[in-house]
Amino acid sequence: MTLRATLLAAAALMALAAAPASAQSIRMATSWTGPHFDVMAKGFADHVALLTGGKVKVEVFPAGVVGSPLKVSETVQKRIAQAGHTWSGYDYGIDKTAVLFGGYAGSMPAEHYIHWLYEGGGAELWRAWRLEKFGVVAMPCGSHADEIHMHSHKPVRKIEDLKGLKLRTSGAWAEIAGTLGASTVVLSGPDTFPALEKKVVDAIEWANPAINYSLGFHKVAKYIVLPGVHQASSAQECIFHKDVWASFDAATQKLIEAAAKMNVLKVWMKFNNDDTIALGKLKAEGAEFIILDASYIDAAKKATREWEDKTAAADPKWFKRVLEHQRAFVKQWEPAKEYRSELK
Repeated sequence: MTLRATLLAAAALMALAAAPASAQSIRMATSWTGPHFDVMAKGFADHVALLTGGKVKVEVFPAGVVGSPLKVSETVQKRIAQAGHTWSGYDYGIDKTAVLFGGYAGSMPAEHYIHWLYEGGGAELWRAWRLEKFGVVAMPCGSHADEIHMHSHKPVRKIEDLKGLKLRTSGAWAEIAGTLGASTVVLSGPDTFPALEKKVVDAIEWANPAINYSLGFHKVAKYIVLPGVHQASSAQECIFHKDVWASFDAATQKLIEAAAKMNVLKVWMKFNNDDTIALGKLKAEGAEFIILDASYIDAAKKATREWEDKTAAADPKWFKRVLEHQRAFVKQWEPAKEYRSELK
């Protein structure tokens, strides 16, 4: 469904969902400060208010105000907050399938991924997995393309440079990079900048160029390492406690889903465009860019494939199912190289 069609469908649903005298207020915990909070989480809240005509008001809280930034799903499960905006990969320690939805070193390219979500059945798989494993109702709620591989105090070009490097990361890359010699540590967003600034870690990965530029990582670490082999695409999610979701009538549920989809498309286009501007600013401000050697990229791909196959063998119900679903979709898109100039 196009953005225009989504808006038209939402407008039709608005006519069915007459606003009551008082709005239903929803407390939303998040993993975020900075652009993730201001653009993604608040953006979703604004779309919900618009499409429901004020029937549902989402009150968004920055990271750590309501529950742990790394445990938003738990905060929602316990109904400390009725909803959350987070990255599913933070639940990697509970179920490694989480990174297949949130993004990881083996992710398909960003355009493939957003098509997989909405045309390939990815969003439906995501919801089924979250509901069964966590008892929450999930939907994609933000997305961006390739991330910066590292902001680093040390130059990293070859796989040997990863040996002993103290690296802030999360999800699958925390495990995969460890097999390649890095010493990995998982930190929440608010803890990442001070850790890099104070050299508690040698390097960090966080997000795409636009978000990273706004957070100023380049001001405290000399090197920027590309390409982002640890994550070629990313998606964030909105989750609702299942009882809270059930309290909405069918029309309101559809409006909230439409708001989430609008948010994904708006955020995806904004950040992808802003990335091009941010890269120019980073270069103008004197950041030193390093391009990874092909040997590093090949080693990362090999280690990732091995990790995928090992994890799929250990979890045939969900991890293997989603992984094979994604691999089939990537194969489906292979002919696009024959006629799509930007994919050649």
